[in-house]
Amino acid sequence: MAEAILFNIAGEIISKLASLVLQETKLWWAVQEELDKLRTTVSTIQAVLLYAEEKYSHSHEVKVWVESLKEAFYDANDFLDEFSTNVLLKQMMTSNKMVKEVRLFFSSTNQFAYGLKMTHKIKKLRSKLDGIAEKKKFHLDERPQKILPMVEGRGQTHSSLTQVVVGREKDKKEIVDFLLSSSCGENVSIISIVGIGGLGKTTLAQLAYYDETVKSNFELKMWVCISDNFEVKIIVEKILESLIGEKPKNLEMNTLKDLLHEKISGKKYVLVLDDVLDEDSEKWFYLKDLLVGGRSGSKLIVTTRLKNVAQMIGSTKTHDLQGLLVDDSWSLFANMAFKQGEVISPDHERIGKEIVTKCVGVPLAVRVIGRLLYSKNTVDNWRNFKEKELPNMNE
Repeated sequence: MAEAILFNIAGEIISKLASLVLQETKLWWAVQEELDKLRTTVSTIQAVLLYAEEKYSHSHEVKVWVESLKEAFYDANDFLDEFSTNVLLKQMMTSNKMVKEVRLFFSSTNQFAYGLKMTHKIKKLRSKLDGIAEKKKFHLDERPQKILPMVEGRGQTHSSLTQVVVGREKDKKEIVDFLLSSSCGENVSIISIVGIGGLGKTTLAQLAYYDETVKSNFELKMWVCISDNFEVKIIVEKILESLIGEKPKNLEMNTLKDLLHEKISGKKYVLVLDDVLDEDSEKWFYLKDLLVGGRSGSKLIVTTRLKNVAQMIGSTKTHDLQGLLVDDSWSLFANMAFKQGEVISPDHERIGKEIVTKCVGVPLAVRVIGRLLYSKNTVDNWRNFKEKELPNMNE
């Protein structure tokens, strides 16, 4: 039914709004405030949508309301796709190494103007949705619903590798070669994959983690996403969950330590600690002490955006991940922007390659723009994006 579809779209909008507020920590307070208000409005409307489904076939008034809501939701979703792309590209392109190559960031001279522009657009969307919400003359009740979970910063990563990956064969070989190397005199040796957000550090770790040779050389394989919460007890619980299939409940730290030692003792393991940001050396060495006990040759793969972290943890080897080569960037873009990766026309290819050069090899930026243009696949739309939206993100 139309309402069930809209309920799902509303959930997507809420998730995107939450992500935008938490993802871009330097968003101006006015933009944050308007995004929060818009999220509240969408949540309120979402709460009545499934009740509307029950009355849809019996009430012309409900049908009219749902159709007007559908149009507004699609407008909101399109805007948020474009806005989130802008935010993401700003994050991707502001690395010191890339500032000279691209200007896709908000300069200090126009931050205020851009903030006003975005605030106005969000207010306009919210006003439209508020107006539709107020027209519920049929007095639909709000049904308590489990709204999609809030996005907490970066989403939790996992070991499964399902996305298209190009241009990382050499990087993968370096990681795998390290994993299969001797222990260098250490019980557990560490390789850190370092690079800015969006370069594909997690993806590279996944490629190595699932390599058939690696699978056959380690008795235990564990994957833990760290992100903003580097609490040793929580990390140990996650490691044990990865080993035994369920999270330990209400166990004291000493019991967790004994259980971990029991599981890894004498066994060769590979452990991925993904997205480590905390530079607290005391916490790190406490964790490292807990991981001793595996068989010689055990390995840790740590992914981090911070070189300081790689140095602090005493990495045996640091792999500095770089952007994709131009041809690989284009191959990835084509897979995202075209059905089955088949280029629609020479004009699409020409414009697409010009857009790809602006992504300076950052896979996440290539993916996001490719997916955005997949649904806007006319040459005019692509040209408009390249000539107006892409260079004017900071206006």
